Amino acid sequence: RFARRRRTLQQLRRNITAALDQLPEPVYLLEADYQALVDELRRENARQEAQARQTQQELEEYYTLWVHEVKTPIAAARLLLQTGEGGENASDLELELFKIERYVEMVLQYLRVESPSSDLVIRHSSLDGIVRQAVRRYAPLFIRKRITLDYQGVDLEVLTDAKWLGFVIEQLLANALKYTLEGKISIYLERRDLPTLVVEDTGIGIAPEDLPRIFEKGYTGGTGRTDRHSTGIGLYLCRRILSRLGHTITVESKVGEGTRVLIGFPPAEAFLE
Repeated sequence: RFARRRRTLQQLRRNITAALDQLPEPVYLLEADYQALVDELRRENARQEAQARQTQQELEEYYTLWVHEVKTPIAAARLLLQTGEGGENASDLELELFKIERYVEMVLQYLRVESPSSDLVIRHSSLDGIVRQAVRRYAPLFIRKRITLDYQGVDLEVLTDAKWLGFVIEQLLANALKYTLEGKISIYLERRDLPTLVVEDTGIGIAPEDLPRIFEKGYTGGTGRTDRHSTGIGLYLCRRILSRLGHTITVESKVGEGTRVLIGFPPAEAFLE
């Protein structure tokens, strides 16, 4: 009888979720105590999971509301600029508004990518269209900083979520513009083992000791520490998003020469698997 009960427990262990509802009836008082303890632990675990889900949902709702509230004064300030009421500092004001919008968008994307309920809309999309939309958004900053953009277009359809991928490319452009004082930023396609989109700049570069850690959440490295506004969230978000999309990201950089960020697009079959 003992051997039969032991085999039953071993089988239940292979499916622990169902096992707790199918435990054999306790024979001895000690077994009953153990089973009561297991039941109590299960109830406590379920309670904590429900509480964590509720907390996450409330956090998302709060920050989503916060983001929309912040966008209201931003829109009002933009309206003042459009009606010519920004004064002689209109250009500076517009730049600062652009930065605020970026930070607000990053908060929202951070919450979404960390949420297990965040859904992807995967479809075949024109990579060229996604890149051009990102470039248009940052065109004023290119002009203001007098940085040349070298982009000839790319002829590639990718299986992706266009909105998420667009956010990643915008973040890479923001980084390139932030750390490039002069020169140019190039966007082009390389045909490696995988079709690969490259965002390359002639900026200050990343130190070798920082490269292995640049995708860590909150890590700013030597380059980030020179910029007091650096959060260390941008590249972390990029990797998280691209991982969910089934794409790859790598970074090559030399101090004083510039940085290349490479996004690889595996075949659609690999993503579907």
